[in-house]
Amino acid sequence: MLAELENMLRTVLSEHGMDDAEITAETSFHDDLELESIDLVSLARLMAERWGEAVNLAEFLAEKDLDEVIALRVGDLVDYVAGTLLAEAGS
Repeated sequence: MLAELENMLRTVLSEHGMDDAEITAETSFHDDLELESIDLVSLARLMAERWGEAVNLAEFLAEKDLDEVIALRVGDLVDYVAGTLLAEAGS
């Protein structure tokens, strides 16, 4: 799942010429990748295309306060996607 999210992030980052950025589970969306809100919209679209509407980045972010969004790391998103897909499989 990390590899799939990494590929999606590279697609989004390529629009800014940053597709060679190092992306790990510890990579911060804000500090390391400097993603803007429009980039998150693009990422959300790619995630929904891959995993369906159950994986809703906007809802995930809406549940967080500003400091949590700023501190968000790629690994946090991996955990969210994995948890959502597991819950979907169990229902």
